[in-house]
Amino acid sequence: MRRSSATLIGFTAVLMWALLALMSAASGKVPPFQLAAMTFLIGGLMGAVTWPFRKGAVAALRQSWQVWLLGVAGLFGYHFVYFSAIRAAPAVEVSLIAYLWPLFLVVFSAFLPGERLKLHHVIGVVLGLAGAVLIITRGKGLSLAEGFTTGHALAFLCSLIWSGYSVLSRRFGQVSTDVVAGFCLITALLSTICHVLFETTVWPQDATQWLAVLGLGLLPVGAAFYTWDYGVKHGDIMVLGAASYASPLLSTLVLVAAGFAAFTWPVLAACLLITLGAVIAAKDLIFRRAPAVI
Repeated sequence: MRRSSATLIGFTAVLMWALLALMSAASGKVPPFQLAAMTFLIGGLMGAVTWPFRKGAVAALRQSWQVWLLGVAGLFGYHFVYFSAIRAAPAVEVSLIAYLWPLFLVVFSAFLPGERLKLHHVIGVVLGLAGAVLIITRGKGLSLAEGFTTGHALAFLCSLIWSGYSVLSRRFGQVSTDVVAGFCLITALLSTICHVLFETTVWPQDATQWLAVLGLGLLPVGAAFYTWDYGVKHGDIMVLGAASYASPLLSTLVLVAAGFAAFTWPVLAACLLITLGAVIAAKDLIFRRAPAVI
């Protein structure tokens, strides 16, 4: 039961990441590293403010250098490489290549103790990938008209960073999720340094934009990292990988509901593919036989 519950908790991160595009758009013209610094600070403080009220929370920060390297490389490293990729290649192409990470997550998970890659996991994640392709390319396919550039290579590195971070987090399953607050605060500091070096400061212009920044810090760049950490450490990591393809779909549906996008046939087809893929990948959890009563 704990494994199923942890998987559901991890999936809430996917739901929160679906709000990323809408909230980012609503935040105005705040530069990427500045926005990362602001939102990771909020996300880190959200966890840190609870430390004095929970026994052992502060002690959870006393971790080995490997744990800190993994966390900072995962959170800050992913965003640094992603922002660099966006500057060097078309955003649609970068997004699609970066979204190979759920596929790699499922494959890499097969090397974890106690995990076994099965055919239905592969089928589920491939269906999810097909749905993500439809959503991101809007059914027009991917041409890479400019060839495979540095930006595309960086996007591919993004997929390896996040999948690697997620899988290796499972190897440190005994480490409390409280440490994620520390990861977020260090990421905020490093993002601030990058902002000072590479960007010009642009503050949100009105209350709506400030609320969007706050929402980002509380949900997709805050709570989502805590629930994802718990999910990949204690839940069914392969199911989470396949279900993660719901994020670009849900993000599009949120934009449709908000009037920023139209509901088209690729969206409908992606709904079917991603839902079917997630159900197939999670069949062991969904259709688990109840123990016989004697």
